[in-house]
Amino acid sequence: MAVLLAASGAGFLIIIYIAVIVFEIAALWQVFVKADKPGWAAIIPFYNYYVLLKVVGRPGWWLILYFIPIVNIIVWIIVAIDLAKSFAKSTGFGVGLIFLAFIFIPILGFGPATYAGPFAAGPRAMTV
Repeated sequence: MAVLLAASGAGFLIIIYIAVIVFEIAALWQVFVKADKPGWAAIIPFYNYYVLLKVVGRPGWWLILYFIPIVNIIVWIIVAIDLAKSFAKSTGFGVGLIFLAFIFIPILGFGPATYAGPFAAGPRAMTV
């Protein structure tokens, strides 16, 4: 009986985990759609990071930097802050993206935030 209860509890946790993953993919999909990028890119490993780099205005070769230990953390910090700025959000929102991306990506995707253009790409048309 105890084994059956443990298995059902584990099954419940797996279902919750899958639901959270699907929700996060849908949120990133919406972020890409708001930035006029293909939403389906959110489900393709590595390509989703490439598209994210394009959304924030960073060069595509930065994708290589995600494979270098320690450097990948620095790159994520830069990209997260650029993503917040690309949606006309504050640096504080960027810090939220760094530490709690699973909360702040859905806020960008499903919230009222609008894409203001790639923040890191050359002259900025928005105020900082």
